[in-house]
Amino acid sequence: MNRPTLELADIFRQHGAAYRQRHRLPRHHLRVMRAIEICRTATLGGHVEQCNSSGQSCISYHSCRNRHCLKCGSLARARWLQQRQAELLPVPYFHVVFTVPQAIAELALQSQRLLYDLLFRLSTTALLTIARDPLHLGAEVGFFGILHTWGQNLLHHPHVHYVVPGGGLAPDHDRWIPSRRRNFLLPVRVLSTYFRHHFLLALDKLHTQGKLTLTGTLSHLHDPARFARYLDDCRRRPWVVNAKPPFGGPQQALEYLRQYTHRAAISNRRLVSLDSGTVTFRWKDYRHGQTGQLMTLAVDEFIRRFLLHVLPDGFQRIRFGGFLANRHRRTKLARLAQLLSLAVTDLLPPPSALTASALLAHLTGQAEHQCPFCQQGRLVRVQTPSPIR
Repeated sequence: MNRPTLELADIFRQHGAAYRQRHRLPRHHLRVMRAIEICRTATLGGHVEQCNSSGQSCISYHSCRNRHCLKCGSLARARWLQQRQAELLPVPYFHVVFTVPQAIAELALQSQRLLYDLLFRLSTTALLTIARDPLHLGAEVGFFGILHTWGQNLLHHPHVHYVVPGGGLAPDHDRWIPSRRRNFLLPVRVLSTYFRHHFLLALDKLHTQGKLTLTGTLSHLHDPARFARYLDDCRRRPWVVNAKPPFGGPQQALEYLRQYTHRAAISNRRLVSLDSGTVTFRWKDYRHGQTGQLMTLAVDEFIRRFLLHVLPDGFQRIRFGGFLANRHRRTKLARLAQLLSLAVTDLLPPPSALTASALLAHLTGQAEHQCPFCQQGRLVRVQTPSPIR
């Protein structure tokens, strides 16, 4: 695969220092910018390898391994996908998306850790509660959610994508209850109403406890009466819960996951040009038929939009719930294997299948240490340059 002609790292190297001088940034933003700038450069060190057949040599610089870096994460994504593939059930899979109104998104920018966690927690509760209701499914569903905070234009648009098997465990765990509907798992209007009601209740509680950050254009919301009016306005706005048509079987769900997990807000392949203080990139306008377009932004605005999506340190953007929750996943998957007449080993991956060498070979299309020039010899490390301090 050819390397993109323009990378985010190029933009940061040329304009990052000036941007940091003009804007006061939090520490985790500074760390992300620095990591991307020095990723796979001599600054991080590396190693020189020589082919024992052709004598050709090449140098490989170390990666930054930052989760926001556009060039890192392939190995982590491949390992994660292999684990998920081993847990897929032979049932249809559904895609459910929870979003919040723009007014809530503005609040979330100032209290990211608190509000993103609330988005996860209450959307998860909505799925579990409505699914357990005998009027809808009457079962415990399992799922994992992936937080995205961006739209194609890089503006702030927090939402959680859930991938949910089409059915669940009966309350007494004695049978698998399949979804009653072909085109959606649970009624979106019921999910949306439940989610909105409990989210606004939780916001009101956080405000009363003084835990929300309210500065700048939101400073007026410190006043309880104004915050109450703000909640009333949010209550009247639509809260979109989108239950998309089912993927089909588990393999289609896995193909979806390849696109959506371990992603940054933009890929290097969407970058078109850096010219005269502007950045041009490709984007799709989903409101008008997913038409492909070009957007040109001033460099400062482009960097600002990218940094909107840098998550707080340690925040988990992929979470599991229901019968796929980490604390009892193995036990419940073993029970599902019995109910669906599967071998337990079909659902629980052997540790030996998750070797880094095998995953790297799958990603690159060649064996580890195979010479990329002659395709015959083996690369042998001959030198290890020290990082530049």
